[in-house]
Amino acid sequence: MRTPYGLEIIENCLVCPHREERLFCDLPSVAVQTLARITSSATYPKGATLYVEGQVPRGVFILCNGRVKLSTTDADGQSLIARISRSGDVLGLPATVTGRPYELSAEVIEPTQANFISRSDFLRFLRENSEAALRVAQQLAEFYQNAITEMRTIGLTHSVEEKLARFLLDQLAADVDRKDQTKLTLTFTHEEIGQMVGASRETISRTFAEFKRKKLIQVKGSSITIASRDALEKIAPAS
Repeated sequence: MRTPYGLEIIENCLVCPHREERLFCDLPSVAVQTLARITSSATYPKGATLYVEGQVPRGVFILCNGRVKLSTTDADGQSLIARISRSGDVLGLPATVTGRPYELSAEVIEPTQANFISRSDFLRFLRENSEAALRVAQQLAEFYQNAITEMRTIGLTHSVEEKLARFLLDQLAADVDRKDQTKLTLTFTHEEIGQMVGASRETISRTFAEFKRKKLIQVKGSSITIASRDALEKIAPAS
């Protein structure tokens, strides 16, 4: 059976194969049934926008499949990518809880299925489900901790070499199920990597070339082999 954009469509939260791994999906069955009743599902193509920075919050999006880029832009049009969200993430959570405008823009970077819950339904769901409310509080605390980490990485890291080394190591760590922990497939352009680490595209390209010259990495198309993980960890030691 053909599905939109070739996605593995998840028909209902109750039959989601990833329930145990996600924020709300492994709640007690009664709560998941309630969640399913207030949720509307849709698929989005690459380049679609879920919401934009400064927009009044409509609600949250729960990613079932795909990836979404969360970014902010200054008055001069310079962009900074805050994070790349993956399956199971809940987008628009801080704005939906506080009622303040979305603090980031959410752009689909590969075909995606997402469940949408309106702000009024979501807040009612939290008031009626203490376990879900606790998880939201934990998620917001994690957002705060991640923001501090990113601020430290961008603001206190002095060299682009350290930032790029840390980026590559983080990409490896993001997929613990990868069979070969020395290889990764990079789906970001040099400009997007620069937006994530606070550097220009040209500087990122030069640093990649320098890493290749020093035989720290090997690059073949979008595939990167970490030839010397120890050397990258010396450049960007864990904080």
